[in-house]
Parts: sequence; structure tokens; C-alpha cells
Amino acid sequence: MRRLWRRRERAELAGEAAAAAARPVPSTDPDPTAAAFFDVDNTMMRGASIYYFARGLAARGLFTTKDLLMFALGQAIFRIRGNENPDHIAKAKETALAFVAGLKVEDVVRLGEEIYDEEMADRIWPGTRQLAQNHLDAGERVWLVTATPIELAQVIARRLGLTGALGTVAETRDGVYTGRLVGDLLHGPAKAEAVRALARREGLNLAHCSAYSDSANDLPMLRLVGNPVAINPDAELREEAKANGWVIKDWRSGRKATMIGLPIAAGAGALAGGIAAGIALRRHYRQA
Repeated sequence: MRRLWRRRERAELAGEAAAAAARPVPSTDPDPTAAAFFDVDNTMMRGASIYYFARGLAARGLFTTKDLLMFALGQAIFRIRGNENPDHIAKAKETALAFVAGLKVEDVVRLGEEIYDEEMADRIWPGTRQLAQNHLDAGERVWLVTATPIELAQVIARRLGLTGALGTVAETRDGVYTGRLVGDLLHGPAKAEAVRALARREGLNLAHCSAYSDSANDLPMLRLVGNPVAINPDAELREEAKANGWVIKDWRSGRKATMIGLPIAAGAGALAGGIAAGIALRRHYRQA
């Protein structure tokens, strides 16, 4: 019981931190209480954003192809098993944070900008991008909501011309990562907490808002809003969407639906990406 309470507390803290890190933007919406929230991995983008970031680092020689393959294999196994062991996640988080400590935020942002253009831009789902644009054209604000680190999430949002992003927040001091998270990963219930916190700050009415995701992990966020939409849904989310009469959009061909090509970054998968990126950057700065 105490463990569940602590996990809930960390999720709330992660959500509050993500909302606080999101830059406020004045609304031009005829209904200023409406907004849209989009998951990133396999919803806005084919595959996992943190994987592409790691691949971009590998292309720069910052770690080996073997490291990248082991990371991808780990995510694939995680997806097949379809579960998240809290103890495994906690251990992975500790390992990731040990490597992140001491890195400069500006270096991560710069690399994120470069790697988005090289590795991610061509993997945006046109259909989801158009849905986001429809909200923008209606004057609504559009936010990404992802377990990906906030700095990378904000790069993606800027490149897509969106309002902003909610992502996992790592603690920094004087522009350098301390090696600690603020709360926990922005995943599952923490995403819902972030949306709630942002709604309070921005004066949003969640009944007027929309949310988009591919994963049943995001059901807490989807259930918050008046217009939940399943994009490229996994089996559990598809079943939930059908049962509730939610809109379902699937941009995948039959082959892509069964062989997505790259594993998703959710929970432990996102942490694995953080470990890979942290190792790469740490090696780079030791050699510099």
C-alpha cells in the first residue's frame, strides 16, 4: 500500500514538473478552454523518439552499433512481454541517472535539434500531423505529452510548429543535469497528472479537450478529456476504444501494423534509451 502511495506521489510530482516546464502560450481559440494533447511514439511518429536520438548518437561515433542493437532488442522484449516491473524500472532509472549527471542541457538540446532533422522528420505520421494542424487551424493549443525527456520533446514540438510539450523532467543546476528526476518518468498516470496540472494553469476545460495515443498505457490521459482518439492502437487500446465509441485512426498498412519496424519507448524502454544516450554522451565528454 505504501509503495502504491509513493508511486502515486511521484506521478503527481512528475506531472506538476512537466506542466511547470511547459512554456505558457496565450490562446487565440474562440474557445480558450479547448486544447489537444498528443502522445509521440507511434502516435505522432513511427517508432520511438528516444531510439532515433540514440541512433543519431551512434552515427556520430559516440557509441557502438552493438550498444544500439542491444538497446533495440531490450525494447522489443519489453514490448512483447507487455508489462512493467516497478523494481526493474527503478533499477534502470538509477543506472540512467548515473550517466546523465554532469551533462550540459545545451549540449543535449543541440544534438536533439540535429538528430530530429536527420532521423525523425521523415518519420512523422502525416495523418496525425494533419490532425494536430486541424486543432491549430481552429485556434486551439496543441501539446505533445511524452515520457521522452522534456528537452527532446520541446525540439519535436518546435519543429512541428506546435504550442509546446510535456515530457520527463530531469533536475538541473546551473544548466547541468544533477542525475535526479523531478518526480518520476512522465508515463502512464504521470501523463494524466501533467495534463491536469497544465489545465489548471492554462484555464482549460478538459471536457472540451482532445487526446491522442496509440497505447493502453495512456488510458489515464485519454479518459480525462472529452474527445479521446486512438491512433495506431495496440490491442488493448483498440478494444477500449471500440467499447467506448472512441474514434480510431490507423495509418499503418497491414505489414506495418504487424511489424512496426521499431519498438515503442514506454516506461522501461524510454529509460533504456536514456541509458544509451547517457553512455554515449559520457564517453564523448571523457574523450574531449
